[in-house]
Amino acid sequence: MNTIKEILDEHLQYKEQIIKLAKSDLVKTYRGAALGWSWAIIKPLITLFVFWFAFSVGLRSGKPVEGYPFFLWLEAGFLPWFFMQEMITGGAGCIRKYSHLVTKMKFPVSIIPTYVNLSHLFIHLIILGITFVLFAAFGHAPDIYALQIPLYMFMMLVFFIVWSLFAGMLSALSKDFQNLVTALSSAIFWMSGIIYNVDDIPSRWVRILLKFNPVTVIATGYRRVFIYKKWFWTDKVSLVCFAITLTVAILGALWAYRKLRKEIPDVL
Repeated sequence: MNTIKEILDEHLQYKEQIIKLAKSDLVKTYRGAALGWSWAIIKPLITLFVFWFAFSVGLRSGKPVEGYPFFLWLEAGFLPWFFMQEMITGGAGCIRKYSHLVTKMKFPVSIIPTYVNLSHLFIHLIILGITFVLFAAFGHAPDIYALQIPLYMFMMLVFFIVWSLFAGMLSALSKDFQNLVTALSSAIFWMSGIIYNVDDIPSRWVRILLKFNPVTVIATGYRRVFIYKKWFWTDKVSLVCFAITLTVAILGALWAYRKLRKEIPDVL
């Protein structure tokens, strides 16, 4: 409890700096590029086009889902993945990336994962707006189910802030952990239901196991908003699995912060 109180106090004390650093991180990401902020849109569109082409043209399996074009079905699942992909690996490397804040000034380590996640959340909001426009262009304007978006976004942000604190601390101590996360990121993608519906898997136990992956829960949740038109409470198993995973992640992050925060400056 003392560790939780310490982290919360640091966030309250540095709340203004968190927003400023998030904006600064966002600017630095696209500084020096001729197209600037356009890359925030171009990169996701290229990814979507590649997968649409592979499934719709190459494999010829991209059939409409629930009356929605396959491209929109893909977009609904990829929308949160673009954020989560950045934070799986970027979160693990955030403390090492901003080591100068830890080694050259007295700056709370717990703040770094928060502002890095907020920085990427700004991009997520832009892509979310474009997604609503795309759906409206195809005749599917936002409806009452869109009220769930803030909930899924909050779940996503909280989990990956916790993940970034845990993974960032371990990666700062050893690059091997960051390399391990990078190596596993592809496996997380293919086992998360981004390009298939987890609920279509015949085995109930496999479905439950996959729902312990927060990426699965969030991506499926976004699809339920845009495609399947279901409320979050209709799948209590996903909520329970997410709660368990988040609890384990919080305990891991608190352990890593308590044990390693004094060693990090010397290691870096």
